[in-house]
Amino acid sequence: MEKIDGLRFKDNWKKFWAEPLFKIQSILTIVLLVLTLLFFSRLLIYIEQRPGVILDDPILNLFNAIELNWIIFPLIYLSILSGIIHLTKYPAQLIILLQSYILMDLFRMLSMYVTPLEPPLNTIDLKDPLVFVLGTGTIITKDLFFSGHTSTMLLLSLSAVNKKIKIIFLINTFLVALLMLIQKAHYSIDLIAAPFYAYCSYKIICVLQKKLKEKYLS
Repeated sequence: MEKIDGLRFKDNWKKFWAEPLFKIQSILTIVLLVLTLLFFSRLLIYIEQRPGVILDDPILNLFNAIELNWIIFPLIYLSILSGIIHLTKYPAQLIILLQSYILMDLFRMLSMYVTPLEPPLNTIDLKDPLVFVLGTGTIITKDLFFSGHTSTMLLLSLSAVNKKIKIIFLINTFLVALLMLIQKAHYSIDLIAAPFYAYCSYKIICVLQKKLKEKYLS
């Protein structure tokens, strides 16, 4: 049995669940995640039906779009799967990742609501199966500011415990952003802003977790 910080994998989860604070957090986090995704799906439909503006993006004006869905989504979902498997060894850090994702999604919903945008000119749609499902069968093209895929990839890097895995996810974050830019699936500002929101979401959750532990576990 693999050992993590002197504990066996099984024992690590036993220790985690022995703390009522972590147990309650886990349940609430899953409930909030489901509710957030449900609300997000409704917002996506509203966003798609709402008229927006087309931005004049000087970077996108430099080239023609190339379809890269065939590499974008395997890279994204293999990274997400690998990140979750990696963090199953560190339950507290897995909860931080999920909570950071929830907060980031709240930021994203607010950002999309106040910035009605049309897709870039000559864009090639991102054919994301998860977004299609969340949109209840609607083709989603206006979930633009900011890039959820790029921000999620950076969250994986920030949450990873192993340094090599952190670096791999960081490289993947850059690759995903670059590939989506080449496909003109996002404006450049969507991709530039995404890491900022991801970093802020992660740091806010880390600070709140630290204060929570100091208050209830001291």
